[in-house]
Order: sequence, then C-alpha cells, then structure tokens
Amino acid sequence: MIALQVKDLQKSFEGLYVTRRVDLAVEAGERRLIIGPNGAGKTTLFNLITGEIAPDSGSISLFGDDITRTPVRARAHLGMARTYQIITLFGRDTLLRNVMLALLGLCKRRWNPLIDFERQTDLVEKAEAALARVGLAHLAHRPLGETSYGERRRVEIAMALAQNPRVLLLDEPFAGLSIDERQDVHKLLLAIPRDVTMVMIEHNMDVALEFAEKITLLHFGQVIVEGTRAEVVANPRTREVYLGH
Repeated sequence: MIALQVKDLQKSFEGLYVTRRVDLAVEAGERRLIIGPNGAGKTTLFNLITGEIAPDSGSISLFGDDITRTPVRARAHLGMARTYQIITLFGRDTLLRNVMLALLGLCKRRWNPLIDFERQTDLVEKAEAALARVGLAHLAHRPLGETSYGERRRVEIAMALAQNPRVLLLDEPFAGLSIDERQDVHKLLLAIPRDVTMVMIEHNMDVALEFAEKITLLHFGQVIVEGTRAEVVANPRTREVYLGH
C-alpha cells in the first residue's frame, strides 16, 4: 500500500522553479531518505507535502486520499506529523508543556490561561509517555532552555510521535548533533515501529544511509536518481552532484 504519493508536483517563486515535476511514492512502513545538496528543494518538498505552501500543480495523496488542498491542521488529523530543520520550540516552557502543546493541536480543546494546563491529566499522561519514548522522562519538568541541543531534537521528535502519526516527516534530525547525540537519535528512529512510515531529509548521506531502504536524490528541485542504497551510491549522477565529477 502506498502511504504517501506525490505526482507531478511543481512550485515556483517569481518564475524560479524550486520543485519541478516531482514524483514520489512511499510504501506503508517504508524508511525513505531524501538527499541532495543545499538548495535542492528538499525542505520545500516537505512544506508542500504538509500544506505549509501550496503547489502550482500536481497532487499529494495520503493513503490513497487526495490532500493537495487540505489545510495543514487537517493533515495532522489525518496522520501526518513532521519535525523541522530549525528547531522552533518554547524555551521557557518545560519539556512536558512543549509536548502537551503539540497534543493540544489535535484536540477540540483550546489553551485557556485560566485553567491549570498540567491538571489535564489525559494530556499529561500522553506527553509523559512520548517523552519516555525518546528517553527524556526524567527531564519532563525542566525548562527547554536548560537542555542540550540534542535533547531538544529529541523533544521535537517526541512532539511528533505524541500525535500518533501514520507518516512522519523528519527534516535533518541529525543536523548540529555531536557524534554521541547522533547515535542517540539514530537508535530512537530505529526503534519506531513499522506502522509509522518515515521520510527523512538529510544533507549528509553518510549520516543516514543505515536508515534508508530507498533513497531519492533531488537536485535543483528535480528527482534525478532513485533506488536502493547500493543503486543510488553507485549511480554516476550521485557522484556528479556530490563530488562535481
């Protein structure tokens, strides 16, 4: 079954194409890696898939349902979650509250300053479970601003996982991490069950090759190589893009 399908997707800004006729089909449970140099259009593709920007043409489907014109919030309700290349969390709030805010986005309830947020026990329990899943339960009540960069990366993944996604989009989750932090995040991603389809953007191919079952190489907004790890690594176009020859 195809979990995520993109067909003939195009986007331009002031006449400059940043996504050009992209086709992508990700099987349910697959681990897909999207690679490419800076400016290849990787994050733009994610922004199109999540609805943060609208395509000029083409279509996006989630488990067979066309979501091309579906609002961002509704896509989250349909089972899509993502992380971002640049971390955008609430530094003064605790890790627990950051995850609870992510959960609140999927509830009919709204944040009310007159109600003690942390007395909403169902949200607290779900948030605590998400933090435990990424190994951060012991830091639940620590302000985010007092944590390491690697811990913040894991908080962002916890926020995405707390939404019980069917498709998880990860935008450079290893960016800026130390070797030890990379190992922690790598173990975390490997532990995510197969009922979650994962698509990961990564600039550095060496960091994420173990993750991928299939790789898509973007260059100037186009898919130029796609296949297994061995096929993509051996393809002359890959060497041309990364090595210049």
